[in-house]
Amino acid sequence: MIDSHVHLWRIGANGHSWPTPDLPAIHRDFLLDDWRALPGAAAVDGVVLVQSQPDARDTAWLLEVAASAPQVLAVTGWADADAPDAVATVERLARAPKLRALRPMVQDLAADWYDDSARDRVWDAMARAGLVLEALVRPRHLPSLVRLATRHPDLAIVIDHGAKPVLDDLAPWRADLAALAALPRVRCKLSGLLTERRPGDPPEAIAPAAAALVALFAPDRLMWGSDWPVLALAGDYAGWQAQARALVPPEHHRAVFDATARATYGIIA
Repeated sequence: MIDSHVHLWRIGANGHSWPTPDLPAIHRDFLLDDWRALPGAAAVDGVVLVQSQPDARDTAWLLEVAASAPQVLAVTGWADADAPDAVATVERLARAPKLRALRPMVQDLAADWYDDSARDRVWDAMARAGLVLEALVRPRHLPSLVRLATRHPDLAIVIDHGAKPVLDDLAPWRADLAALAALPRVRCKLSGLLTERRPGDPPEAIAPAAAALVALFAPDRLMWGSDWPVLALAGDYAGWQAQARALVPPEHHRAVFDATARATYGIIA
């Protein structure tokens, strides 16, 4: 089993700006040993570390952690797509042994952020380098992401957290996601859904959204991720692991919980 979405951070270090003190459950250091100690982590063969700060220092630190940790199978980093030297940065990061993807943090930016043609040089550089574009987005960004994926058919794209659907209004989200699912280089993570629930909603409230992700992307373009430690705001590691296994048909388990992540991030078995 591979966990395709794990964060680490040190409060006040490596470019940290989030989480802030108003989130006491996660406003502390989270390191790889903390993940290893979780109930359920023993069932996981390895993880993909994903940046949590829009800062080059965060990416550099994750790569340092990865270099000495066999359980870290890949790293998704960050680079400033608007910097004058963005292409050179992409080419440099692509040479890091475990760097497999880059993730601009778009979720709080304009809905048409991916439409700016000035960034096309960056996406072209990523495609040439074989790097994945990891899309941290909300439903309003999906039409723009469709246009980007269409302009750059050689660019591999992974949608984080199912694009954070509004759980009581899934119809427009599903339609836009279906347009992305029709493109063969687009994949998606079954992750982050629990934190999209309204206060008081049970864990089962995510079932319709999870079913849509399975229908659109399974078996070989959907991968499981925990989104730990952000997950701690809404659930626990072993519980989410078990819930996800119940949401995915057994015949898709090998792909969703292992093989898709390996294929996406170029992880050698």
